[in-house]
Amino acid sequence: MKRFHAHVRVDDLESSVRFYSTLFGAVPVVRKSDYTKWMLDDPRINFAITAGSHAPGLDHLGLQVESDDELTTIVQRLDAAGQSVLRQENASCCYAQGNKGWVGDPSGISWETFHTFRENTTYGIDVAPRLTATKAAPACCAPAPAASSTSCCSASKG
Repeated sequence: MKRFHAHVRVDDLESSVRFYSTLFGAVPVVRKSDYTKWMLDDPRINFAITAGSHAPGLDHLGLQVESDDELTTIVQRLDAAGQSVLRQENASCCYAQGNKGWVGDPSGISWETFHTFRENTTYGIDVAPRLTATKAAPACCAPAPAASSTSCCSASKG
């Protein structure tokens, strides 16, 4: 069974933990000085927040799977959809170790597909790509959000 994943960068970890714990009505399952994670069943999501050097906002979205076979199936679907998948075996990131596949959707949003098989005592040093529809550039552990251009939502209203 798959679990939706969302990873958000925050300015203030403590106030964000209070906010999301209240919103979800649940305490985090992982709590570190720079990272916090909730594994919720309603809605079924792996929701993580990280404080750090990157700008706050959506970091990436993803699908967590329970086996490498499920990961292979998702990677095959992404290949069929025309997206080039960057595979990472035995990646160490977010206090966990696992196998991953990264893609950028047509709008440049980074998607992580992953199977975690053990916990780690450190955040991790593996470098994950910053993906867009056309190029990849390095970032640490989680892709940085793609730069956005002015849109109807950011333009002044008349």
